[in-house]
Amino acid sequence: MPAWFAALDPVSQALVATMGTYLLTALGTTPVLFFRTAPRRLMDALMGGAAGVMVAASCWSLLQPAIEMGGTWPAVVGLAVGGLFLFGLDQLLPHLHPEFPDEATQEGPRSGYRRAVLLMVAITIHNFPEGLAVGVAFGAGSPGPALALAAGIGLQNIPEGLAIALPLRREGMSRLRAFWYGQLSATVEPIAGVIGCALVLVAQPVLPYAMAFAAGAMLYVVVEELLPETTRQGNTDVATLGFLSGFIIMMAMDTALG
Repeated sequence: MPAWFAALDPVSQALVATMGTYLLTALGTTPVLFFRTAPRRLMDALMGGAAGVMVAASCWSLLQPAIEMGGTWPAVVGLAVGGLFLFGLDQLLPHLHPEFPDEATQEGPRSGYRRAVLLMVAITIHNFPEGLAVGVAFGAGSPGPALALAAGIGLQNIPEGLAIALPLRREGMSRLRAFWYGQLSATVEPIAGVIGCALVLVAQPVLPYAMAFAAGAMLYVVVEELLPETTRQGNTDVATLGFLSGFIIMMAMDTALG
């Protein structure tokens, strides 16, 4: 870990780390400036990998530490509340699933909002838990595991930005506008990271609940959104292999830096 990073306070560490996850999203979105399409099997494999990273991060980087800190019940309560919170947002806010938005239909209450607005709402719902998870991890005072979590989130952000941008490009949106929406998918993460870190620093007893809450929210996104999207075109084999690869990579990073 660089000395300058280790010398920062936890909130600043969370901000820097989540800015990194945002920049990786922008990097992953850049191919849309040059290409209109990508093989769907490849995208399903990459998105399956993103789902695997999120599940492993929820288990190894969030739930396991939450149980070690507070026991089983805080982890159970936090996990349930995190999942129910995302479920509630899904029901209350009109939105489109951000991955492969050309295939998505509007969810939540009926609305006359433009697709761009619905997409931005979904992007916020999807990515806020990821930034929150990183911030909470830094607030726990263990920068090594928190860095592993941030690296995993950043890794899975790379294909997510492209999965948003390429369908918009195919629909006729300009290169720059498609890139804008792709990179926009992670702009909420630094905000969520700072909020999560500051929250647990102010109220340390909520830490195990907050870690489990972030895990529950991320697991909800994986099961309700990512996995169904990656298998929509029937590419279950490559999506499953991608999931396993992403899970293994995240588990190995957490073990190495934990």
